Amino acid sequence: PEPADLHYLTDAQFVSHSTQGGGLSHPLLALALAITVGGYLLLRWRQKSQPKRALSVAWLVPSLLLFSAHAAYQYRSPSEADQWLQFNLPHKLLAESLNAAQLHLEDWLAGGRPSAPPDIAGLNQLDLTGKPLLEQPGKARNVLIITLEGIPGAYIEGSRKAIHSSYSQAPMPRLSEWAERGMLTTDYVLHSHQTIRGLYAMLCGDYSKLDSSTPKGIELLNNPQRSQQCLPAQLRDHGFSTHYLQGAGLRFMAKDQIMPRMGFDKTLGRNWFKNKPYLQFAWGMDDKAYFEGALGYVKQLRRQKQPWMLTLLTVGTHQPYSAPQDYLARYPTAKLAAIAYLDDAVADFLSGLEKQGTLKDTLVIVTSDESHGLENVRLASAWGFNLLLAPEQSQLPALKSGVYGHVDLTASVLDYFALPVPSTLSGRSLLRDYASGREIMSYTNGLLRQHDGQGTFTECDFQHVCRRYASQGFIADSARYLGRMTGQPARLISQRAALLDQSLHNGQMGQQYQFANNERIILKPTFGDDWADNLVGAQYLELPKGTQTTVSLKVRAVRMGKQGATLQLKTKEFDRDVVVQMPELPLLKVGQPIEVRFTFDNLDTRKAFSFHLLGQGQGAIEISDFSVVSEPLESKLLAAQGDEDDALTH
Repeated sequence: PEPADLHYLTDAQFVSHSTQGGGLSHPLLALALAITVGGYLLLRWRQKSQPKRALSVAWLVPSLLLFSAHAAYQYRSPSEADQWLQFNLPHKLLAESLNAAQLHLEDWLAGGRPSAPPDIAGLNQLDLTGKPLLEQPGKARNVLIITLEGIPGAYIEGSRKAIHSSYSQAPMPRLSEWAERGMLTTDYVLHSHQTIRGLYAMLCGDYSKLDSSTPKGIELLNNPQRSQQCLPAQLRDHGFSTHYLQGAGLRFMAKDQIMPRMGFDKTLGRNWFKNKPYLQFAWGMDDKAYFEGALGYVKQLRRQKQPWMLTLLTVGTHQPYSAPQDYLARYPTAKLAAIAYLDDAVADFLSGLEKQGTLKDTLVIVTSDESHGLENVRLASAWGFNLLLAPEQSQLPALKSGVYGHVDLTASVLDYFALPVPSTLSGRSLLRDYASGREIMSYTNGLLRQHDGQGTFTECDFQHVCRRYASQGFIADSARYLGRMTGQPARLISQRAALLDQSLHNGQMGQQYQFANNERIILKPTFGDDWADNLVGAQYLELPKGTQTTVSLKVRAVRMGKQGATLQLKTKEFDRDVVVQMPELPLLKVGQPIEVRFTFDNLDTRKAFSFHLLGQGQGAIEISDFSVVSEPLESKLLAAQGDEDDALTH
């Protein structure tokens, strides 16, 4: 809960569905609410005829006792439940205020002593000092990375057994069987949420942002030098053809531009598939049809003499979940049905690869972009998995010991082929054994987590309170609580995360992004989904405090009827609609392109800020410009003053 959520009380659609059943589909609840409101109004009416009495302070005692009891219990035995289960809005505001006062007091008592500067050498260094698992460079000539949307490590039986997990369900039995045939890394950390963040960490050997600011994948668009160090670019430089194929459309979150920037020769999405899907899904291809198409793509690649790299990304286990009726009938929820559908689809795909002979000459890695989490499963939002299938399988362990994460994948693939690894990359190699632990970080579900590689796991929440646990690895079913940490030591952890977040920054406050690529886009006859049907990839940006953002849009009709097309531009922050001053877009017609430019100020930092351009009509359009430029307000004012001075002198 956040104070900004209060505006939803005036949102008719939100209120009508807030009982998770669509308003009056829960009549008893509605009746109870009506009786409560009526009783309150009746009491207020009766009190008007009575003399007013001062409110007794005693009314505050029960609330203060409850708050104090909760704070004391959290101090001695902190809960690992999600924030929304522990706090309502007044409780959270009170906790934040109390904690802020405590931090100020601690700083005052510290007497202004400077804290130690943050050191991230143990987090962002390249470490290839471990003992190689393979005596010679890998025999495989190709690389196939299979990325499963949102799948946590808890779904793999080998991962559950490795940590003696209390999670008893087995939602992916067939993939678990395949995991027994390869090398499974069970203590595998996902550094953040969101697909583009996971893909960046995997393919570029760097931590994704450990907060909700602009994804590094988008920042990579302005950093061609760093993009040349990403895995696809590295393999391309060593003679591989590089390919990216996903089941969803490419425009969302600018993957149509980010993936080529990483070094993919071909970047393909939903429009590439010619095979008929088994069911309609707003995001793209259902998983069975997707993997059938992907198997055909691999068959094409195998005909060429050149070695290849192919990265796949599914979409069926993304909300609202994609599964056919027979699966929905067998499982209690659409989510579980979609997971089972994916399990069958990816297992059939791996079997198809085996029949093709692909497994004999290809390094195959199965992982997930992020974790959609599990209730009451510790660290489920950061718990990933890495399944490696290689021609040298007999030389590799069934379970890979040690703590690893997405940041290690790029170095691992390059190390397998004994190719040079750029020194600016971070991480360890999964193909090596290390005698000592390592530091690693993650940010999911609003919690910043760190393992020091020496048996201590630390978790910091929104109150800037960190809790320390004794844990040999990062992912564990339970851990012994050691105590709290606040003040400067706690802030040092967030400072380290902030320093990791700056890896692509050029030191300038301003930022400029271009999301148009002149691609011909066929419109739908009606406005579609804000997300799946978005025409631009400008999502989850951070617009810094004290800047002015200028948005420029140019779009023309390529082929269109006389009735034209209607375009609509929306803005959101943290996936919630927000209003900024912008002109209404005129009707788009052939020979009458739309060219719009508008600005708005960012008096406070806007995080996870997204633009959603939707269109309806018969025909096709071409977007030649959708740029988002943020510059410091001071420089904008100085520039405006300079223009005025020039005008006066002339």
